Amino acid sequence: MIRAALYQMPICWEDKEVNYKKAEKQMDKAGRGGADLFLLPEMSFTGFSMHTAVTKEKDDETIKRMMDCARRYHMAVGFGWVKDCGEKSENHYTIVGKMGEILSDYAKIHPFSYMKEDACFQGGSQLSYFTLQGLTCSPFICYDLRFPEIFQIASGRAQAFIVAANWPGRRAEHWKSLLRARAIENQVYVLAVNCVGEMDGLMYTGDSCVIGPEGTVLCSLSAEEGLLEWSLAPEAVRECREGFPVRQDRREALYERLREGRE
Repeated sequence: MIRAALYQMPICWEDKEVNYKKAEKQMDKAGRGGADLFLLPEMSFTGFSMHTAVTKEKDDETIKRMMDCARRYHMAVGFGWVKDCGEKSENHYTIVGKMGEILSDYAKIHPFSYMKEDACFQGGSQLSYFTLQGLTCSPFICYDLRFPEIFQIASGRAQAFIVAANWPGRRAEHWKSLLRARAIENQVYVLAVNCVGEMDGLMYTGDSCVIGPEGTVLCSLSAEEGLLEWSLAPEAVRECREGFPVRQDRREALYERLREGRE
């Protein structure tokens, strides 16, 4: 079993130090509770900011701090941060292991053009995976949730998806519906961690949750700060897929021909 802890966090706008301390307090609590994996929302220590001159990092400040935390609290830690890539930045979600090693570093594939994210951020081009105690996970960030193709590809290796977000409350029903759909379609666990409260004029209701491979919401939290904890069983994914083998009927070659407009 893998004990996961998701911190539904009220992020203090663009104030890394305040947010570091807030997160570390919850890490201590989760660590004492036996957590193996601690997850934070997208852009964990700044909020969803376009002010990349303020938020971007060249020196891996956040990675180094989270490495120290992972070692101190003896658990893997997932967090969002902004990477300086020159003219534009990248929206990253990184997992560090309990020994301080980088397990996964994912750059958001789909910048949110509706909110002009693409003006400041370039999209990533690779999926990322890591395995923790027999469970292979693949992380995604917020708006990626609306693009099921990348989740289908990732499910070829992954038994769990991590979706870190700053997803506004006014579209909360989309969030909840799409998360369950990704779990059901791919027969995987979904660990979804969102922020909560008011930030830069937007309200966030959180709705962080853990969803099982059959689409059942196993635990959730709405409209308040808090720590969600759940134990994941890697064998549950195998049992779900073997008991209802939907994936064997996928016709990948046909889908590719249809995409290209070929007969």
